[in-house]
Amino acid sequence: MTDPFSDLTTVLDRDALGAPEVVDRREGPYGEVVLRERGGQYEIIANGCFLMDTADGRSERVLIQAALDALGGEGRSVLIGGLGVGFSLAYAAAEPRWGRIAVAEREGAIIEWHRSGPLAAFSEHALDDPRVSVLHGDLVAYLADTEDRYDALCLDIDNGPDWTVTDSNAGLYGPDGLANAQKCLNPGGALAVWSAQPSPAFEQALRAAGFTEVHTVEIPVPRGVPDVVHLARRAA
Repeated sequence: MTDPFSDLTTVLDRDALGAPEVVDRREGPYGEVVLRERGGQYEIIANGCFLMDTADGRSERVLIQAALDALGGEGRSVLIGGLGVGFSLAYAAAEPRWGRIAVAEREGAIIEWHRSGPLAAFSEHALDDPRVSVLHGDLVAYLADTEDRYDALCLDIDNGPDWTVTDSNAGLYGPDGLANAQKCLNPGGALAVWSAQPSPAFEQALRAAGFTEVHTVEIPVPRGVPDVVHLARRAA
């Protein structure tokens, strides 16, 4: 395993890479999703909102590692919310202590880009791992309806609790969404939520929902406020 705080690639200034070129553009059930390339790096744009790129995978790796560190043990199960550019999935698949890995992704285009497109290299073909299953659908609806249980939920479907890609995602971070997340965790399970900025209000919401050991891990970025991972546990 690599250090989750080390760079996968050099952190680059997007402006220095030149203008982006559209690799693929799809209209899906939740709006337009676009894959762009600039200077050898790829970007995902959803509904005109920059979602993520392949230039720096540190915080996605921390999302997975922090949950595993909280759990300890072997044969753990994890649900990754959001396939994105694949850093979280690749890091999870490289860790043998995860016995079962599910990844929920609502955009069919993103799944295709990882199965047979340019993003396969960044997820390191982890979709071929026999421990990995892909749940093609909306994460918020899945958490509400499923009877599946996991030791960890590692969620990265927005730019954070205060900056959602679509309005429908906002429910994930409120009382009902957090109750559903807790329902899907085994006792003592870990919830890890990625955010582009700290959210004290979300920490309060986690405590109000009954989660324990609520804290935040910061990941420094070249400019501006740090990325963070909000961590919490379901009571044992």
